[in-house]
Amino acid sequence: MTAQPALELVDVGADASLKIWSHGLPYRTVRWHFHPEYEIHLITATSGRTFVGDYIGRFEPGNLVIVGPNVPHNWLSDIGPDEIVAERCLVLQFTDALVAGCASLFPELGFLRPLLAGAGRGLEFAPSVGVAAAPIMRAMLAAEGPQRLALFFSLLALIREAPAPRCLAGPAHRPTPDLYMSQPLNHALAQIAANPAADLREGDLAVLSGYSPSTFSRAFRRKTGTSFIRYLHDLRLSRACALLAAGETSIAGICFEVGFNNLANFNRQFRAHKGMSPSEYRRRHRQNEGPDGKPPSSRSAPAQIHAP
Repeated sequence: MTAQPALELVDVGADASLKIWSHGLPYRTVRWHFHPEYEIHLITATSGRTFVGDYIGRFEPGNLVIVGPNVPHNWLSDIGPDEIVAERCLVLQFTDALVAGCASLFPELGFLRPLLAGAGRGLEFAPSVGVAAAPIMRAMLAAEGPQRLALFFSLLALIREAPAPRCLAGPAHRPTPDLYMSQPLNHALAQIAANPAADLREGDLAVLSGYSPSTFSRAFRRKTGTSFIRYLHDLRLSRACALLAAGETSIAGICFEVGFNNLANFNRQFRAHKGMSPSEYRRRHRQNEGPDGKPPSSRSAPAQIHAP
């Protein structure tokens, strides 16, 4: 892989310390990319080729890898062009600030620093570790708040007791984010990340990148897997979800805060993105927490949430 990797924007949200999700295939981030967060990547289905830094190898279900900040990476599954996979992997991302904070507060987590120092080359664990990590990471998908953090610490404890992982990239490999960011499209992506609520126009970003509008549009789609408008809307809607879940800001206020200038358009885009209105999303999130602010699983009489 000789092309420069694409910058991936990871929107953890103001009320969270980490982000976890699952995805299948096809999916927009299955490409050569990097980001400033650590990533724990677990393959749950398919086999194929692993790319981490200057390393190229094979993966199978149960493959668990930790990738450090700004290390380019990708997993390419051996599937047909029209084949659909419901879930290919589980992805957990967290910041260096979280690691530093935990290690400074809790001596028991002092092992994190030397462990994650090796993640700059990518660390691959034995398949048995991936099998043991799968139920923890899957539980994290549904957990929130302190429950999710507790599961994160359980995952770290599992990793600490695991056999020593294998370094993937060569010892001379060094991430070069400044070089990656010198690429015109990565500079445009950084501008979007810095202020997605601003009045961002594709033509302006094309000029910033030194492309004609049509060339920028094609290059942006190749780099991100989607159009500029869809990419921007997805980022704004992701932040809207965090605001809806986190506080009491009115829906109209959230609409304008994340960068939409029309409430009807915001509601329409949100419904298309999440399959429900913003008010329904907020209501269901509160049902999930319950009247005492705790998730149903933490109370003696679990709340019943009925799908429409």
